[in-house]
Amino acid sequence: MTRVAPLFKRLSFSFWATVFVSVVCLTLVGLDVWRSLYARTEQLNEMERQGANLARAMAQQADDTIKAADIALIEMVERIETDGRGAAPLARLQRQMRAQVDNLPQLLGLFVYDRDGRWLANSLGLPVPAYNNADREYFTYHRTHPGRGAHVGRPVVSRATGKWIMPVSRRLNRPDGSFDGVVVAALDIDYFRRFYESFDLGRHGAVALLSNDGVLMLRQPFDATRVGGGMRDSELFRHYASLTGAARVGSASLHSFHDGALRLNSFRPLPHYPLFVTAALSREEMLARWRRDTFTRSVAVLLLAVFIGFFGRRLVAQIARRARAEAELREARDALESANRTLERQAMSDGLTGLANRRHFDVSLSNEFSRATRHQHRLAFIMIDVDYFKQYNDLYGHSAGDEVLRAVSRLIRALTPKRPGDLTARYGGEEIGILLPNTDLRGAQVVAERIRDAVEALRLPHEGSPFGRVTLSAGVAAMTPQRGVHLTGTLVEAADKALYAAKSAGRNRVTLAAP
Repeated sequence: MTRVAPLFKRLSFSFWATVFVSVVCLTLVGLDVWRSLYARTEQLNEMERQGANLARAMAQQADDTIKAADIALIEMVERIETDGRGAAPLARLQRQMRAQVDNLPQLLGLFVYDRDGRWLANSLGLPVPAYNNADREYFTYHRTHPGRGAHVGRPVVSRATGKWIMPVSRRLNRPDGSFDGVVVAALDIDYFRRFYESFDLGRHGAVALLSNDGVLMLRQPFDATRVGGGMRDSELFRHYASLTGAARVGSASLHSFHDGALRLNSFRPLPHYPLFVTAALSREEMLARWRRDTFTRSVAVLLLAVFIGFFGRRLVAQIARRARAEAELREARDALESANRTLERQAMSDGLTGLANRRHFDVSLSNEFSRATRHQHRLAFIMIDVDYFKQYNDLYGHSAGDEVLRAVSRLIRALTPKRPGDLTARYGGEEIGILLPNTDLRGAQVVAERIRDAVEALRLPHEGSPFGRVTLSAGVAAMTPQRGVHLTGTLVEAADKALYAAKSAGRNRVTLAAP
């Protein structure tokens, strides 16, 4: 040790300064390499997020587009099977079909075929005996399958319009359940194309809509020779078919069936129909910007290293301060994002019961009321109140009352429908509201009675109630809103009056509002 200390003392300050600057320069170069690799990983992660968001938007658009056409088909089936096929009912049906096509830009036409494939009605105003469609795939499918659900058929060129269409169809039945024809909605393939063309996919990106049995419904860039073709042998379909459940929403790097290029494919199934979408982005194209940025940054780092060679000691403190500022900024950003997510969740749900809160309910009621007004659908609302809840709190304490509310809320949530638009919310205090779009008064009554019976079957003791256990009272109201006549509060007020009537009649019952 005695010999080493004088050696350090003999080394000049310039030597130590050179060593320090050299270490800084080498560290800077090393950090640049690490940052470039990190940026590449982030670029690929961002690419995957973009693909996932794109697939989500495509799946939602396709599902909504098909669902709107399917709703029109359901109405047509009901009219034909109820009103029959006389000249007057068919004339009314054709007028309705033309109105539906005018209101839905994705529809090229609506058609009705008898059990032999002959035209019965169409929205285009063409002569009824113009064509026979018994040879179409969707016609054969419904003739051999008794199911009443919607069927999305292979894309075909319409005989009536000469355009590529995606047929969505439903089966017509006779009173004895035998096959009696088909109703078809012709979705315009160009409608999907225009939507897909609105996305910036880069020069080598692609998006596609496929059926679950491997039929290519549409691909952008568009190639008419491939529409309706099979893709069961493609790497994409084999990978997707091997997945189940939630795993069918994801991403994978796969070689294209069309040009063999390696792309990052993000795929997602449609919620209600046997189709899935995929958004494929080119890895090489996405990394081209990273390469340019890396080259530019590397040159800059080398110049900076030369600069540090002359002015290193002055820059060391600056670099340290900048690194600390960047780290603090990232931490602040992450903390802010986490706080925003927490506030968003808390703003739309009730902390005690886990149900939607009053704010969430008001927004949903306004949206569903407007939708029911536009489409002239029934909208039902159930107002539920726990009987003698104040007495329960007085006897057992507020903590026990909270537990009862939680137990009742869990049961109600389990027994209410899970359709799009259905909502269960804590309306206030011990009151719980259930919003049921496309539901008539009878259907809402069935739901309310099922809930009332289930809560009574829990046999939660309640000495302050004449029933000896926790029970519910419910008021049920349903209406078809008319523009300029009804307000959103009309439905709630009607259910509330029915609830008051149930309480006045002795509680533990479901009362219907007057029409």
